Amino acid sequence: MITLSQSPTDPDFVQNPYPFYETARAHGPFFHWAEYGMAATGNWSAVSAIFRDRRFGREVPAELAPAIPDHLRPFYAVEAHSMLELEPPRHTRLRSLVLRAFTSRRIAALAPEIAQLSNDLIDALPDGEFDLLRHFGQKLPVTVIARLLGVPEEMGDDLLAWSNAMVGMYMAGRTRDTEDRAVAATEAFVAFMRGYVEARRNDPRDDLITSLIAAEEGGEKLTTDELITTCILLLNAGHEATVHSIGNGVKRLLETGHGITEANAEGVVEEILRHDPPLHMFTRWAYEDVEVMGQTFRRGDQVALLLGAANRDPGVWEDPAAFRPDRPVKPNASFGAGLHFCVGAPLARLELTVALPILFARLPGLRLTAPPAYADAYHFHGLKRLMLRA
Repeated sequence: MITLSQSPTDPDFVQNPYPFYETARAHGPFFHWAEYGMAATGNWSAVSAIFRDRRFGREVPAELAPAIPDHLRPFYAVEAHSMLELEPPRHTRLRSLVLRAFTSRRIAALAPEIAQLSNDLIDALPDGEFDLLRHFGQKLPVTVIARLLGVPEEMGDDLLAWSNAMVGMYMAGRTRDTEDRAVAATEAFVAFMRGYVEARRNDPRDDLITSLIAAEEGGEKLTTDELITTCILLLNAGHEATVHSIGNGVKRLLETGHGITEANAEGVVEEILRHDPPLHMFTRWAYEDVEVMGQTFRRGDQVALLLGAANRDPGVWEDPAAFRPDRPVKPNASFGAGLHFCVGAPLARLELTVALPILFARLPGLRLTAPPAYADAYHFHGLKRLMLRA
């Protein structure tokens, strides 16, 4: 396994990580990424296999669990109840209870509301040049998830600020300042959600928080701490990826001259997600000695699954670097796979397939007014802003 060096904060990599992925691919299914100190793979088969292999998981092996610094305890107290970070049996219980509330019927019923909200946001766009992310891309998903949970949509700016600060913990080059802001946001978020959970216990409504409180399986219910963490996870994950997908997708559609309509929305959205996904890396721990495509992992080894690279594996997609919305739809790696497949994927897809055709139908003259630039936020991959004129 070859060792390659590539800073994830290097400006050229931030703007276009795909050449590095292709360099790495030329050396085989796995390489050692020096800056992360672990094996990595952008090979579609390897990524898919590890996602589905129960010998790998998200939870740190007990003997390797690091001591948590005092200043980070509030953040990791929330993470301790996140199904994103847990393995069975706790993950199974949490996910099952969440899916009893976060049903496909509940999500599908949001389509008319997403359409109306899209139109309302378009009506409110400033005259002249505007940032699509600020006025549309961020507001749409955070409003949808706030309404779904039953928290005031007027809290949208606070929810966005808290979420942005918290996800900074997963970005390359994090600092003590990043950590302090994440902890402050976590404490504010927890205090806010604790109040709302208690209010819904006393005054049930037709919202997801109430459904999560009521969800039960085999006599098990979510504890208050699990409820709070789950709501924070749904709020953070429920908009972060969609914001980046809207920005990356609209950028690519405008640059290539492709359109999106209700008729072709499903295929176009899948190509947006494949071609330039919002999240580029997930990591897994090996729980036992295991071999994958000739590479041996020992218990406690960590491996980085490079979703952006896997989605451009030429063994799966013809001319993978090209943006071709007419491709036959195939599974992509953008929402993960296996046990931890993103529970919010159906909602994200619905938001994109409903909102983007409306945006392009309402604003047929939409055009770029400044070169789009990606934010230094790896392993996320999204734009700083998207300046447009209708």
